[in-house]
Amino acid sequence: MILQALVQLYEDLAAQGKVAPPGWGPAKISYALCIDREGHLTEVVSLQEERQSGEKTVLGPRDMELPAAVKRASNIAPNFLWDNSGYLLGIDDKGKPERSKKCFEACRQLHHCVLDGVDTPAARAILAYFDHWEPPAADDPRLARYMEALLGGANLVFRIDNAFPQDDPAIRAAWQAYYDKEEGAVMQCLVTGIEGPVASIHPSVQGVRGAQSSGAALVSFNAPAFCSYGQEQSLNAPVSRYAAFAYTSALNYLLADRNSVQTIGDATVVCWARGADPAYQAFSAAVLFGATPPAGLTDAGLQAALRSLADMRPCVDLPLDPARPFYVLGLAPNAARLSVRFFLQNTFGAMMKNVRDHHERMRIVGYDHAEDKLVPLWDLLRQTGRAKQVSPVLAGAVARSIFSGTPYPAALLEAVTIRIRADRDINRQKAAILKAYYLKNQNKDCPKEVLQVSLNEASTNVPYTLGRLFYIYEAVQEAANPGINATIKDKYFNAASATPAVIFPLLGKLSLKHLRKLPVKQRNFYEKQIGQLKAVLGEQYPDHLTLPQQGAFDLGYYHQRQNRFTKKEDT
Repeated sequence: MILQALVQLYEDLAAQGKVAPPGWGPAKISYALCIDREGHLTEVVSLQEERQSGEKTVLGPRDMELPAAVKRASNIAPNFLWDNSGYLLGIDDKGKPERSKKCFEACRQLHHCVLDGVDTPAARAILAYFDHWEPPAADDPRLARYMEALLGGANLVFRIDNAFPQDDPAIRAAWQAYYDKEEGAVMQCLVTGIEGPVASIHPSVQGVRGAQSSGAALVSFNAPAFCSYGQEQSLNAPVSRYAAFAYTSALNYLLADRNSVQTIGDATVVCWARGADPAYQAFSAAVLFGATPPAGLTDAGLQAALRSLADMRPCVDLPLDPARPFYVLGLAPNAARLSVRFFLQNTFGAMMKNVRDHHERMRIVGYDHAEDKLVPLWDLLRQTGRAKQVSPVLAGAVARSIFSGTPYPAALLEAVTIRIRADRDINRQKAAILKAYYLKNQNKDCPKEVLQVSLNEASTNVPYTLGRLFYIYEAVQEAANPGINATIKDKYFNAASATPAVIFPLLGKLSLKHLRKLPVKQRNFYEKQIGQLKAVLGEQYPDHLTLPQQGAFDLGYYHQRQNRFTKKEDT
């Protein structure tokens, strides 16, 4: 289904003129070899363009539509009309002049194979260049200015009479005929269902973070263990040359737009809608990944649009159709290949309903009405580990559960609980994760009465009440010792949430000492709260709290702390 969806995307993009036709593709070109009509090199000119990189303006290669790039590793395989200095000049900095000569000779043979019989000035000039060119000296004045960049692997293209040969209709037709020439086995394509020549090697996918910069394969067979019934390489899963070109072109197009690419753990995530309308990508990036809202929407407008789409109603402010098929693909590097972390498909409205439900579960009180602010996925995952320690498997599982509306993975709860115990504190994001997890993955030890947006003073749940009482004890200590560096939270928080029967009697005795230091009015205020909470708990504390009960304890502590600040703001 992944390849079919990408082929459909390619056809949608091709109808809009956003991708090259089969046999052609984007290439990053830095310099042009200017040759005259007799094939003599006259000069090398830079084609680099200024572009913004953060706050700096830098020079970068120009994107040009050229004959499709070949796939190569250690083999010699030239590109048509463009390539690096090893193929077009016969020189490089790899210290293997014999190999450079072979690269140039292979490039010469390819151009003769394609252009022999093409009678245009540009075609004759290119063939004359390959027939007469000799690798130059290091101080050749025509190359000296850019020699370091040329030897470093920059891509070159020909230019003749101030025109590029790829714009010559006869040359384009000759290349298309060469590219379309049927070679190899003819089989039924598993993607399109149409019989045609099978692609022996699929083009590379570029732009996946952590993968090889030269590109990696999404589909490949390189060992006998992957083969069956005597079939070799891609004949095990025949994909036509057209389908292979189409799905890689569509994927490279998505990955090239850095504004639409997201990162979850080690996975590079792209999403798209049927019809290739970028508005769907921009909206999903805003509601899930915290990107800038489209069309200048405010946060309130963004959430209103999300509610409309989740209810399968057309969005008033944005031209988004909730019935439009929508796809989310997560890719991770794996040596020279790519691993599919997840692939999800549904209507846009159904997927946004799952996202809306997730955000509703994550709503919890915080500073400055934070409950009304969406928690982006990167911020959620950041709570599961220290910087750069987020589990890639967990990240993919969480994303999959949000988009598909399935229960959250148990590893999410474990990771967040470990961080709470390590930090001996609970912030809004961690509390929101606990609340969302137990709302979706229901457990009787963490009932719905404690899974509220703000403090539930009517709750009689014992672990939740213990969390509230712990915060009151901490508040009493801070009031009695202004500016104290460490509180009971730093020493007793973990033990209190796990074995309250051991810790809470000690905390009660400490609080009596602290209460004596307070003015009468303030002491009465805290004693009243402590008395109300102890009335719910009864005479004995639980010996142990289970993991879900510890979650209720954490939420009780967080809610009580936020309730204190909320009351101050109201006053």
